[in-house]
Amino acid sequence: MPADRHAPVPRPLVVSADEALLDDLLRLLAAAGAEPEVATGGAALRRAHREAPLVLLGGDLLTAAAVRALPRRPGVVVVTGRELPPPAWAAAVEVGAERVAVLPDDEPWLMARAADAARSPVERGWVVAVGGSCGGAGASTVAAAVALAAAPGVLLVDGDPWGGGLDLLLGAERAEGLRWPELTGLRGRVAGDALLAALPEVDGVHVLAADRQAPVAVPGDALTAVVEASRAVGRPVVLDVARPGAFCAGGAGAARSSAGASGPGGTAEPSAPPVVPDVVADADLALLVVPARLRAATAARMLVEAADPPWGRAQLVVRPVPGGLARGEVADVVGRPVLAELPHDRGAVPRGERGEPPVVAPRSPLGSVARRVLSVLSGPRPVR
Repeated sequence: MPADRHAPVPRPLVVSADEALLDDLLRLLAAAGAEPEVATGGAALRRAHREAPLVLLGGDLLTAAAVRALPRRPGVVVVTGRELPPPAWAAAVEVGAERVAVLPDDEPWLMARAADAARSPVERGWVVAVGGSCGGAGASTVAAAVALAAAPGVLLVDGDPWGGGLDLLLGAERAEGLRWPELTGLRGRVAGDALLAALPEVDGVHVLAADRQAPVAVPGDALTAVVEASRAVGRPVVLDVARPGAFCAGGAGAARSSAGASGPGGTAEPSAPPVVPDVVADADLALLVVPARLRAATAARMLVEAADPPWGRAQLVVRPVPGGLARGEVADVVGRPVLAELPHDRGAVPRGERGEPPVVAPRSPLGSVARRVLSVLSGPRPVR
């Protein structure tokens, strides 16, 4: 999907509470022709850290909790007014800093680095997180449809190691390429182009799926590394977020056996953590797929209202059911707006059983929903 040509150019980020250091950095950045953004915590820091072409991290906040919680990324420079002690050097290495710049000696290098970043802003790929209010809601199918509609060059990430594998939805179960068990050791910077080339691909979608022979929980660091690697090379990411242990009454998930939700040794995994919440919380768009039943809508409301919720700003995709709630009633129960409705598609289940990818033609049910999602991403982002 083409980038929004009217989108604001990302600004360098300065992370420091040291007034003297802030004055020096703002002066240097102004001389380099760069208008920075200053943040020290909260959602503003996470968003700017994700989008900035360059991050100047003050030595005073190297060990701050908000900084340590950020994912590693390229383009981080630690800036200090004096030599760092050994513990601070260790912290700089931990955040993946490309260099420690000591002022005033490193001013010429830092000015050149800032000027280069101002000339070449990073155009990062977007992230959509898709989850269901309960098992069997159809979140994986919606995620696959969004990825297919956004192709080519999109990454579809499986967040449910015990869900059977997203590659089945795309008919790519026999396609060669890496799956999650081979990538759970990833940390820090990862070459995005090399990663995508190593994954199975179908219809322009690179898919990172679970392994049906050896399902393993996805570490948060590995998930963050994968998402950031794709975004860093401008490729969008669609993340299928698992919600284990909850199934819609009478829905598709009701038939799932305990063996199908088991770990490698046959032990049930009802509480396996599907995804690091920050990955969902920092997504450009979060979608909750909700069958139009009171219980499913109530479960969605519990997700939305949970303490520190990753789904607190989600928009809804409602699946109408005979005799169920109306679209507006679902929105009232959940307390979040409805982005789209997903009408029943009689051919969806037979296609899935034959291993055929979802149909995303413009007038198909899934195609209409996917294009509605992409239209939101091409315009102003949803209110956070």
